[in-house]
Amino acid sequence: MSWKDVLRKSTPQFLLDWNRRRKKRKRNAVLAEQKKNLKGISTADIIADLQRIGIEKGDTVLVHSSLSRIGYLEKGAKTFVDALKQQLGEEGTILMPTSPNPVYQLDYIQQMSHFDVLHSPSKTGKITEYFRKLPDTSRSLHPTEPVSAWGKNADYFVKDHFNQLTPYNQDSPFYRISEARGKILYVGVTLSMAGTNLHTLEDAVDFKFPVYHPDIFECKVVDEKGVAHTVKTKVHDPTWSKKRKCDELIPMFIEQKVMKREQIGEAETLVVDAKGFFEVMLDQYQKHGVTMYTPHGS
Repeated sequence: MSWKDVLRKSTPQFLLDWNRRRKKRKRNAVLAEQKKNLKGISTADIIADLQRIGIEKGDTVLVHSSLSRIGYLEKGAKTFVDALKQQLGEEGTILMPTSPNPVYQLDYIQQMSHFDVLHSPSKTGKITEYFRKLPDTSRSLHPTEPVSAWGKNADYFVKDHFNQLTPYNQDSPFYRISEARGKILYVGVTLSMAGTNLHTLEDAVDFKFPVYHPDIFECKVVDEKGVAHTVKTKVHDPTWSKKRKCDELIPMFIEQKVMKREQIGEAETLVVDAKGFFEVMLDQYQKHGVTMYTPHGS
């Protein structure tokens, strides 16, 4: 366990929340200064960065992001999304997690009234909320981990997520990105903040840890036509969620050459080969018991 993990686990929640707000205020001040000095990042700037880090025409890309980490964008989230669209082109596909859940899955599922695919906002960042509201995107019908998609193969990635008992199985967008040999971008975030694809391992094998809560939950999902459906889903047990050490896996993925460190705008960025990422997880789990809960093996 890293010293950051030790510190985080030993610090009272109100202090963690205070520090998070402090960092946000500091970052917002930097962005305001950039705006004042007309130091905006343009769509062309982002396109140049995407090209430099190896994002090509026709790629399929799953994007996790932090808008504030990129720097002051001339048109906010639109600048970033427009750059992705232009760089990938008509043959490309963009995926973004648009979960409406800002807390532990168990807490969320116990208090939610319903999930509305058109109106439940994304809680995974301003870029994802902008993206999911675009008229040419589609959103999967999973109540805890929906994904919005744009592009040539958008429907393929989201169409079978409905009524899946777990959100990361072989019919999920998270698994299909690896099958499609796509790429994953972590723009200004890390695995600890956005490690959704790590969960595909848990659904692909007889996983050795009981990471799911023993109860199965029924919830209401409202589709794009306004029709309500009752679905069942499992959620993660927060007892195990608190044991994750996701970022300690990063050196392994880099060493195995399925992840590299780059930069988009001002944001430190991880660029991931999705198929290789899953294969390394599976191989290291089977050989050494490596997981996000045991990043150095069992």
